[in-house]
Amino acid sequence: MDLHIEDNGRYGEYPLNEYWTEDARFPYLIWVKGKIAGFVLVRLINTGEEDAYFSIAEFFIMKRYRRTGLGKQVAKELFQMHKGHWEVYQIDNNKPAQHFWTNTIEEYTGGKFTVRIETGRKTQVFDS
Repeated sequence: MDLHIEDNGRYGEYPLNEYWTEDARFPYLIWVKGKIAGFVLVRLINTGEEDAYFSIAEFFIMKRYRRTGLGKQVAKELFQMHKGHWEVYQIDNNKPAQHFWTNTIEEYTGGKFTVRIETGRKTQVFDS
C-alpha cells in the first residue's frame, strides 16, 4: 500500500470514535481463549442513490491466529449477524486478502456472488 506517515510519525487520524457513536458502524473484538486475537469494523453504507449495503472497513487477525480458520469463521458469523446486501472489497495489490475473501465468500454463498473490478480494487457483491 502506498501509505505515508505524517510529520509527527503517525498515520492520519482514523474515524474510530464514530464506531461507538454512530448507529451504522459496528466494532468487534475477536477473542480466543481470553486473549484478543483481532478486530473487525463493519459499516452500513447508505448512499441514498442505491440500496444500503454492509461493508468491512477493517479486518485484522493477529499473525499467530492466521491460517487456523479463525478469520473465515469470524467473517461468516458477521455475514449472519448483519443480514442483507454486502460489498466486500480489497485493494489491487493485496492478493492474499483477495484470495481469502473470494474463498470465504464462495464458501459462504455457495458461489452466489458477483465480482466487480474497479480501478484500484476488487469487490465481491452478495446477499447474506
